[in-house]
Amino acid sequence: MSTYIALLRGINVGGQKRVGMKDLQALVAGLGHADVTTYIQSGNIVLRSDDAPENVAQGIEEAIAGELGLEVKVLVRSRDELAAVIEHNPCLPAANPAHLHVTFLGEMPAPAALEALTVPAGASEEYRIVGREVYLHFPEGYGRTKLSNALWERKLRLAATTRNWNTIVTLHRLAGD
Repeated sequence: MSTYIALLRGINVGGQKRVGMKDLQALVAGLGHADVTTYIQSGNIVLRSDDAPENVAQGIEEAIAGELGLEVKVLVRSRDELAAVIEHNPCLPAANPAHLHVTFLGEMPAPAALEALTVPAGASEEYRIVGREVYLHFPEGYGRTKLSNALWERKLRLAATTRNWNTIVTLHRLAGD
């Protein structure tokens, strides 16, 4: 069995797509996945499965749609992929970890989309795209950034979901380091 981290896009944010974590945990366990654990209310699941990551994502999406009536995009990373995200963060060790986030992309961005990408005028934020992740440094915090999840989805035309550094490190720990 492989250990996976499922990242749900846009649940329990601003009163939208309300899902209880105990309900989510039961739903995912009901799909046949083992050792299902949720972390905080924003849709983070650690689980073990014999399924391929794309099948895990699709199964969770379909179960949420069928049982809860919600359309939710699910992005899945293996424990090893999450370890690589932590190990290869180009913003560390210089940046304060409290100012770091990672946007996880549904797939590799197209080269043409990357070439056309620019930081909005007046932004103090920094980003680096490495594979299917966007490493973000927000010296003034995430609350006012122009480099929001919606920007990455619009500019790259991909599903995306963002997590703060503390959440990423905690999910890695929960996945068994």
